[in-house]
Amino acid sequence: MSVARARQVLRIEAEAITRLVPRIGRSFDRAVAIVLACRGRVVVTGMGKAGLIGQKISATMASTGTPSHWVHPAEAIHGDLGRVSKDDVLIALSNSGETEELTRLLPVIKRIGTPLIALTGNVKSTLAKHADSVLDVHVEREACTLNLAPTSSTTAMLAMGDALAVVVAERKGFQEKDFALLHPGGSLGRRLLLQVRDLMRTGASHPIVRERAKVREVLLAITKARAGCASVVNPRGQLTGIFTDGDLRRHLEHPGTLAEQQVGQVMTRHPKTIGPEALAAEALRVLREHRIDELVVIDARQRPMGLLDVQDLLKAGFV
Repeated sequence: MSVARARQVLRIEAEAITRLVPRIGRSFDRAVAIVLACRGRVVVTGMGKAGLIGQKISATMASTGTPSHWVHPAEAIHGDLGRVSKDDVLIALSNSGETEELTRLLPVIKRIGTPLIALTGNVKSTLAKHADSVLDVHVEREACTLNLAPTSSTTAMLAMGDALAVVVAERKGFQEKDFALLHPGGSLGRRLLLQVRDLMRTGASHPIVRERAKVREVLLAITKARAGCASVVNPRGQLTGIFTDGDLRRHLEHPGTLAEQQVGQVMTRHPKTIGPEALAAEALRVLREHRIDELVVIDARQRPMGLLDVQDLLKAGFV
């Protein structure tokens, strides 16, 4: 019984969204044009469950390149209406279109000169009559047994709000890099924003030795820096090689003399390198592709300026 009823609820709400499709037309185009012409912010308001949907619509717009904030209609009539200017756009949500807290705002909104977009289930309501664009979100029935609790109606509002936010974002040319800029804490933000310079080890954490340095000296430098390798440079300070744990293991057949050999004789020449401006995601690709653990970061003169270890990427959440 429970499973059957749950499936019925989902079908009712899915149907509510499907019925929105043929209603998309000139009024929707008008709403998009109003938002695109906005020089301020998109202010969203609504009472009760519609207000909660409005908060989500506002958040979606803000995260897709359209500055937006939400205002509670009851607070608006007691001073918060000062957050709304003629340069803004107001999106008001009300299934009935007669919500008292909203209708009391309408004369003031008109005097301010703020364009109004209404998401309502009643296109003949007071709210609709005052709106510059009306998005019809009426539903045949709510999904609740009593046909009273906002269920299908709020789902329809949410879907219509998503449609408006997505179309506006696309018309603005909102791209992946813009999304990342507004979501620096997410995996996409890390992938598209963090550069090698943000993660590389420098200073005492990056051992740099000369080609003539003895292997034992290099090992001490690596241990002191708590690194996995050392960058090896020529007299001009340019990178000529790298000495890693792998190099040490490969030359252990001569343990008696290895410690006194010059590192230039046992190092790995022409190591993989990367520039500081490269994205950390590119560094991860190189490490994986060549199955190595460290990358030396070099400047335009081929001088080592940092070290990027796979562990650094792990700590940053890339791996």
